[in-house]
Amino acid sequence: MSPNHENCPHNEISGLSVSARDASCSEASRQGGLAHGGGSSDVVIDGASYLPSRHTVPIVSVDMLDEGVVQLVIRDRYIAEHAQPAQFANLYTHDGLRLMPRPFGICEIHGDEVSFVFAIVGAGTAQFSRLKAGDRIDVLGPLGTSFDLDALARYLLVGGGLGVPPLIHAAQELHREGRTEQVTAIFGYRRNHFADAIVGRYTEDVRSIDETEGNVITVLDRMEDELAQGSDRIVILSCGPTPMMKAIAGWASRRSIPTQFNLEERMGCGYGTCVVCVVDTIHGRKKVCLDGPVFTAQELGWEDEK
Repeated sequence: MSPNHENCPHNEISGLSVSARDASCSEASRQGGLAHGGGSSDVVIDGASYLPSRHTVPIVSVDMLDEGVVQLVIRDRYIAEHAQPAQFANLYTHDGLRLMPRPFGICEIHGDEVSFVFAIVGAGTAQFSRLKAGDRIDVLGPLGTSFDLDALARYLLVGGGLGVPPLIHAAQELHREGRTEQVTAIFGYRRNHFADAIVGRYTEDVRSIDETEGNVITVLDRMEDELAQGSDRIVILSCGPTPMMKAIAGWASRRSIPTQFNLEERMGCGYGTCVVCVVDTIHGRKKVCLDGPVFTAQELGWEDEK
């Protein structure tokens, strides 16, 4: 059953897309008026929170960081002011045959500029890679949950491949809070270490590895004595291929280290309507776009992974 648009408070928001309005009102009807978790990124009307609207923003730059790896920067004051580490944004192509957006984790924020780093894996991402400064693009965000950075701890940001953008954003946020010495970036690559220089703006402790040497578990094993001798609490934040994250969950569980994972799943809408991105948790099936993308190892039942 579709929501009653006459009574939906979204009708008062100029420029709200039909798809976002429908999804938000539908979620509001199911959750008693709370459409998207009540986070700081939501539009609040009469005490109820809703998804922000899809809107058009200018492209600042598009650069190739590595073969098939692109950094795209947009100017969007709303996302820049509200996005938290691990949240993502939907980007829409100009191709009318490709209605579904592509979700990208937010990598960096500087003033009103927001950057994304992604791989060219299909026609949609290829189209984004051909954009130029001055072009315009439709976006929706920020969406999803964020990392919990409240603990006074040493944060190990463990990423693989194109899972590094949300971890860079976490490093940027910890740097902004004056907690740079509490951050170690551990990035695994196939070949070129394309993100080291970016995360190096926010921490001097960058320990990266490629397939010629091993993987991120190799780095964690090398750090074990160092971590055991330290007095700081350890928290792992991770994003990347699922087998890598499951291996990290097992490694951390055997050492009683809490972990938070930013899941990478295929998404349709990105705001909880299409039910494409569901995953199994100990609390039942959850939507990665709405209930996540951040989950703990306990929530995912990954603590016993080998």
